[in-house]
Amino acid sequence: MALKGRDLVGIAETGSGKTLSYLLPALVHVMAQPRLVQGEGPVVLVLAPTRELAVQIQEEASVEIVITTPGRLIDMLEANHTNLQRVTYLVLDEADRMLDMGFQPQIRKIISQIRPDRQTLFWSATWPKEVEALARQFLHNPYKVIIGSSDLKANPSINQVIEVVTDGEMHNRLIKLLNELMDGSRILIFVETKKGCDHVTRQLRI
Repeated sequence: MALKGRDLVGIAETGSGKTLSYLLPALVHVMAQPRLVQGEGPVVLVLAPTRELAVQIQEEASVEIVITTPGRLIDMLEANHTNLQRVTYLVLDEADRMLDMGFQPQIRKIISQIRPDRQTLFWSATWPKEVEALARQFLHNPYKVIIGSSDLKANPSINQVIEVVTDGEMHNRLIKLLNELMDGSRILIFVETKKGCDHVTRQLRI
């Protein structure tokens, strides 16, 4: 459907392979465009809610594609490091999460700088009214694909355990968890900021 050049809304649970379903058509789209010249921005723009997800997507594709978070892209645009004049293929990945994180003003600002004849693809694990309203405003006659239920939440195969602790308890609890869980498997720790990441790294090295 994406290869037909139509706008698209895709709703599927986390971890179901949505990245491939917009990157493959993106590569075909890039190949069909005139080559970029010096000073032109990207042909494809993928917006993701977090740096971690942007890096994960970037590992799968590195052509005339920019993969970024909304805030970082606005910084780059305001510094005149790039522009969006050549963008004809726009992806919003994890659109529901971006809205939860308060990125709606940034998303609107970015889309206002992209040509209206673009192809736009919205990907989301859930379909709340806020995401539906944004899609209705920025997509034209889109296909809508739902894998499973439109009331999808996180992937049920992922076991989620939530513990509420104070800031003072957090480090000791993290160390204890790591000691219990470290069996040679990879462990991914998310923190709110880069500064917080550096702090946790220093603590773990002690």
